[in-house]
Amino acid sequence: MDEVSFPVVGVVIAVVSSFINGSTFVLQKKGILRARKSGGSYLADCVWWCGTLAMIVGQIGNFLAYNVAPAVVVTPLGALGVLFGAVLASWLLQEHLNLIGKLGCALCCCGSVVLIIHSPKSENVTSRAELEERLMDPVFLVYISVVVLLLIILIGRFSPAHGKSNIMVYVGICSLLGSFTVPSSKGLGLAAQEAFSGTSTSDSRALYLFLGLLGILLVSIMIQFTFINKALECFSSNMFEAIYYVTFTSCVILASAILFREWTALGIVDCFGILCGFITVSVGVALLRISQEATFTWSQTRVKKD
Repeated sequence: MDEVSFPVVGVVIAVVSSFINGSTFVLQKKGILRARKSGGSYLADCVWWCGTLAMIVGQIGNFLAYNVAPAVVVTPLGALGVLFGAVLASWLLQEHLNLIGKLGCALCCCGSVVLIIHSPKSENVTSRAELEERLMDPVFLVYISVVVLLLIILIGRFSPAHGKSNIMVYVGICSLLGSFTVPSSKGLGLAAQEAFSGTSTSDSRALYLFLGLLGILLVSIMIQFTFINKALECFSSNMFEAIYYVTFTSCVILASAILFREWTALGIVDCFGILCGFITVSVGVALLRISQEATFTWSQTRVKKD
C-alpha cells in the first residue's frame, strides 16, 4: 500500500508546487509595477515579497516531490504552472496573450512535456567518489566551460546592450545557470551524507565538496534571481515564464545527461521523441516572439496616435 501512496503524494505536492511557482513571476511583476507607480523600490513592496516567498515555497515543494515520486512523473507537471501563470497574469496584470501567443504557450508546454518524457533517465550515483568522478569527466568539464563562456558573453556584452529589447538574453542567462543549480542540488545530498556522518575517513574532502557545491548553488540562484527580476521589469510575466520554462528544462536535461552519462541509454524512439519535442518548443518560442513583437508594434502605434 505504501508503494502505491508514495507517487500519489509526490504528484499532489508537485501539482500544488506548480501552481505556487506559476504565481511567483506574476506577483513579482505586480510588485515591480506597484513600486514603479509609487516611485519607490520593489524591494519594499509586499506583493513582490509575496512572489519571492512563493518561489521559495514552490522550490521546497519541488524538492519534496522529487523525493517521493519519479522525476519523469513530477517534472512534466511543471507545465501546469505556466498555464496557471498565464491565467493569473491576465487577471492581476491585464496581460492578455493574443491567439498566436496562446498557441505558442500551449506548444511550449506540450513540447516540454514530450522532451521530459523521452529524456534519458538518471543513473543512480550513490557515493561521493562516484560523484567526483562524474564531475571531473572531460566531457562534462568541456560542457561547463562552454556554459561559463556563454554566460560571460551574455552578462558582460549582450545584457547591457540588448537585454531590455530581446527577451532571449535574460532567458538564456537564467536557463544556462540551471546547468549549475540542478547538478549542485543533486550532489549536495551525497556530499552531506559523508560530510556530516561522523566518520573519520573522508569527512574533510566531503565537507569541501559540500561547501563548494553549496557556494555554486547560492551564486547561481542569486544571479538567476537578479536577471529574472530584470526580465520582469521589461517583459510580460506570462511570456517570460513560458519561454523560461522551455529553455531551463532543456538546459537541465542536457546538463544531467552529460554529467550522469545518460545519452548511452537513449533508444531510437526516445531520440525521435526528443527531436519532435525540440521542434515543438522551437515553434512555440517563435510564436511567442512573434506575439511579443506584434504587441509591441501595436502599442507603439497606439502611443503615436494618442
